[in-house]
Formats: sequence, structure tokens, C-alpha cells
Amino acid sequence: MNTKVTRRRFISIVAAFGGSSLLNCSGAGVATAAPVGALRWRGSALGAEAEIQLYYGNHQRAEHVFIGCRKEIARLEALFSLYRADSAINTLNREGSLSYPDSDFLSLLSRAASVSAMTAGAFDITVQPLWSLYASHFSRTGADPAGPKQSEIARNLALIGWDGVELSTKRISFMRKGMAITLNGIAQGFITDRVAHLLRRDGYENVLVQLGESYAMGRHADGRPWRVGIGSPERDGAMLTSVSLENRALATSGGYGSPFSKDGQHHHLFDPQVGRSANYHRSLSVLAPDATTADALSTALAVTPRRYLKRTIANFPNVNVFRCGIDGGLGWITEHNSEDKDIEAGRPL
Repeated sequence: MNTKVTRRRFISIVAAFGGSSLLNCSGAGVATAAPVGALRWRGSALGAEAEIQLYYGNHQRAEHVFIGCRKEIARLEALFSLYRADSAINTLNREGSLSYPDSDFLSLLSRAASVSAMTAGAFDITVQPLWSLYASHFSRTGADPAGPKQSEIARNLALIGWDGVELSTKRISFMRKGMAITLNGIAQGFITDRVAHLLRRDGYENVLVQLGESYAMGRHADGRPWRVGIGSPERDGAMLTSVSLENRALATSGGYGSPFSKDGQHHHLFDPQVGRSANYHRSLSVLAPDATTADALSTALAVTPRRYLKRTIANFPNVNVFRCGIDGGLGWITEHNSEDKDIEAGRPL
């Protein structure tokens, strides 16, 4: 897949350094001075805006650490990116198999399989054929606004499911011709965790990593917690609420970020049971101990009917979930203290 999709998440970082917020950024990345004792790196990761903010004791050493982070991001993109023809994932999708996969590639697929089992199949990386079907359908002039024909959906549904994937240290292979995977619902979280690990290993304790998902380590040097805003699906730049983030991650999923159709009803978040875009919620945000879990679980919950949410969440310890409902209802499904009062404008869940 060579077509770059719109970023599916909007997360606003607030009060990171005295009220500053994320800026648009692209390219290999640049390091810039923030307030005294702080340094930022801005770039991109898997097509999403990326920023790392840290407090440093030695400016030169911090810049050297950023170089290491950038190299690690590039290495992992070479495994997980659907936008690189030579990536490991595209090789697997094209050939139907991959011999002696990189340990990180195998590790992430194993993690994806585990989350799939814990969410009753709601999280399924094998839905890529559906993405291709919908992208092709809506790219045609005069495309039926109702979406692909049911017969086309049924043919693609036959390609979906973990029973068609074989994983081993020597080989990853598909059991059915035409299968393909996407890691867009988990890879950004994985890369975020990896960068946070590198910074922790190098002795940094107060860091904010935002690589499509957000992970905050420690606090500001003055003791203030990092604060992260959950963006509104309706209004760009508006926040529904904000939370303190300390040694935790936040991820948000919603179909509004990557619509195929003008009415937004057809988008990239597919219910793997029926083969159509899930419109059970406007957005789901997950606070979790790590970004990989937050990323994958937010994707899974976004395609899970409301009545099954609590049952699914119960399988994941130490997570909190914020829901923006189709009817405008806003609130935490699991108890958490939000810090802004904007949430009061919504109807209770």
C-alpha cells in the first residue's frame, strides 16, 4: 500500500513546557532549544508527527541521544511501515511469507496475536484486505456511497483471521493467498515504548515522547506532572478533557481521522466480524502502563460495541478508558480523575 492515509489520532499536548503545544513537523527531525534545561526533537514516525521533549544535564549528550532515537525509529519503520516498498511488512504482504523475521517484527506480531485473543478478535491486524477494498472502491469516480458490494466484502472476509497466520522464529507465512496485515493500530505504540526505553536506559527520568501515541516518563524538572489533552472528534484543536500522565501512555482511536467517504461513515476502523467500518463510538482513549497496550486497545475498543466494552477492558489491568459517544455522551468508562471541566458539556454515559 503506497497511499498515505490521514493520521487517525488527534492528541493535543498541553502545558508540556509552560503551556507550549505540539507543532507540525516532518522530515528527518531537528533538535531545538526549549526553555532552560529542556530540549526537543521534532520529526516523523510512521507518517505521524513526532516529538520528544526531555530535560538534560548536558546539551551535547542530549543531542547525541536524539540521534540514537532517530536511528531506532528509522530501523523500526523499515520493519513496520506500509509506506515503504522494501519494509518487512510489505515483503510479507507481497510474498505471503517472510523467512527469518527480525526479532522485533516477530515480537510485535506475537503481541498483536495476544491482544486479539484478549479482545475476542476485535483487534485483528489481518484486516488489511478490507482497507484495500474500501480504498479502491472510494477512489473510483461515481463510487457507490453505500460502500463495496456485500459479495466483495464477503470475499475479503474469507481472508481475515489469525487462523491463517503461522508464526515462528524461522518463518512467518499466510495460509490463504491474498492475505495481508497492517500494524498501524499497534506499531506507533511499540516504537514509542522503544524510544522511551532508550531514553530511560541513558539515564533520562523526565521525558515526554509523542510518536503518534504519547508516553510520559517522570515529571517536569520542577515537579509538575505532564498533562495531555484528549482531542475533540468534532472540532480540530478543541479538547474534551485532559489528564496527568506520569509513567503512562495515552492513545486515542476514532474513524473520523481517516474517512473513505464524505459522510465519514466508511473509514479505516473495521469490525472484523462483519467487514464494515465500526461506528459504535466517535472515539475511544486509553490510558495504560505502556504505549503498545494503549495503541492496540484503543483500536480494539473502537470496533467493539458499547455493551461489550467493560468486559473487554477487564482483561487489561491498570487501564482507564474515556469514551466519546455517537450521541455526544462523554465520560470515563473506568474511573479516572480528569483535570479539565470541558467534559461537563457532554451528556453522561
